[in-house]
Amino acid sequence: MSRNIQAVRGMNDILPDQTPYWQYLERVWQEILSAWGYREIRLPILEKTELFKRSIGEVTDIVEKEMYTFTDRNGDSLTLRPEGTAGCVRAGIEHGLLYNQVQRLWYQGPMFRHERPQKGRYRQFHQLGVEAFGMAGPDIDAELILLSARILERIGLADTTVLQINSLGSPESRSSYRELLVDYFSGHLDELDEDSRRRLHSNPLRILDSKNPRMQVLVEQAPRLMEHLDSESREHFQRLLAYLDDAGVSYQVNPRLVRGLDYYSKTVFEWVTDQLGAQGTVCAGGRFDSLVGQLGGKPTPAAGFAIGMERLVALLMDVGRQINMTEPQVYMVVVGEAAERQGMLIAGQLRNILPGLRLQLNCGGGSFKSQLKRADKSGAELALILGENELAENRVAVKPLRSGGEQLMLERDQISEYLETKFSQNKRS
Repeated sequence: MSRNIQAVRGMNDILPDQTPYWQYLERVWQEILSAWGYREIRLPILEKTELFKRSIGEVTDIVEKEMYTFTDRNGDSLTLRPEGTAGCVRAGIEHGLLYNQVQRLWYQGPMFRHERPQKGRYRQFHQLGVEAFGMAGPDIDAELILLSARILERIGLADTTVLQINSLGSPESRSSYRELLVDYFSGHLDELDEDSRRRLHSNPLRILDSKNPRMQVLVEQAPRLMEHLDSESREHFQRLLAYLDDAGVSYQVNPRLVRGLDYYSKTVFEWVTDQLGAQGTVCAGGRFDSLVGQLGGKPTPAAGFAIGMERLVALLMDVGRQINMTEPQVYMVVVGEAAERQGMLIAGQLRNILPGLRLQLNCGGGSFKSQLKRADKSGAELALILGENELAENRVAVKPLRSGGEQLMLERDQISEYLETKFSQNKRS
């Protein structure tokens, strides 16, 4: 007997009992983003490896250890995208969307990183990405934060997440601060773990984000970036906080929040939760004003954020949110060959008259009792029953499956009106 083939580790199937959560999230943010003036862009999963080396930074963990990179038949080095911003900027430059223009864009889809799989961290994971180009002020930073807050509020997770925010300053002020950090941590080499020693000269800001409990006191006593910001970045940050205060958005200024990608400057933020263990970030973003120029375009201010879909789904399930967008509302029981043929016609007519109705027709035969069991198992609220007696009388029986009400007998031309009234009342209630 041949051995079963398993999915690649960390690349998970999304099963039918989970997909309603995904469809719900996609529907919510498509509606919100459209209302806020953001347009969808669809991007390739594969990009040239150079794109990520130039944007993310060659000395980051992503580029050094986590990218899925291979050489194709033409000898080109290609990479499965580990994040979406670089590809969005590449597309904007390539198609002339950015120069002297304002753009509000969004995309969604799978990203790939070769990490150790654990809850909330997978090798194939999915993100919503939102990017804004051509606006340099703190007002667009505030809009993006308010937009992310609106999404979390709409899906019922506002009370389970906290906004953390920081400023990384300009590249120049960050460079000066970087030297201070190297000096500080160099004086405590014995207290640094292996990762921090490796990052000391290549990416010392990432040491501030260390989760190693033995290093927390050392990190807390490190020089603070906020105290070494240039005046423009400090003013930008204070104006941003004023926008958030005006909007009534609660936040925590976290001086250790640095983000893991090289292209960020000035504003950085994260929405975090304590309900997902170590992987507590559900949304993260900030400004990346230098990235467009870094990738060959004309210098263009930019900001954005990404939301992890798996983590939102896990949160929704953890808080007990029930989402049943795909369960049928009506299950049609048809007993006998004549009823099966008529049932097919009646189901088609009902779907035409009520296009939003979720109606499942019994297929594959079965006794009346076995079909009722299928109807109950489907989760439907009602069963429409069509057998020999109903055919002879040109009627259909309606049996409540959840409420315990009385079974009804309706004329065939009354069914659509009954169902429309029934389910419109459910929506209102």
